[in-house]
Amino acid sequence: MTGDRAQAEDIAQETFLRFWQAAPKWDESGNATILTWMRRVATRLCIDDKRRKRPVYTDFVPEKVDPAPRADIELVRSETSKRVQDAILDLPERQRAALVLSYYQHQSQKEGAAILGIGEKAFESLLSRAKSALKFSLLPEKETIRQ
Repeated sequence: MTGDRAQAEDIAQETFLRFWQAAPKWDESGNATILTWMRRVATRLCIDDKRRKRPVYTDFVPEKVDPAPRADIELVRSETSKRVQDAILDLPERQRAALVLSYYQHQSQKEGAAILGIGEKAFESLLSRAKSALKFSLLPEKETIRQ
């Protein structure tokens, strides 16, 4: 039942130990024979043993994973962030304001338009032009040349 010889031996030993402790109180007049009683105890011990979580011992020691981002990924993120920041700073002032209000300050178009003192359609137009300008300035050189 255990699939492990050492574990089966431990369960057999525990079964005989429990029999030894119960032997003085054993009543022959009951329905169960000694062998039936021992099988029941052994089966229950096997079931209990399977339910119990125990550590797995092995020679393999897993490496701890560093929770910090890998250096190459962090470098790419940093470079990308710098490129985006520079591209945003290169936008005309009103386009930059619309973009910042919308994406970084999470303002609705209605709120952004009110802050800039323009209509919602004008705000939407500024935002659209800002996104187009950003897309163009962030494209790799080979794709920029094609357009």
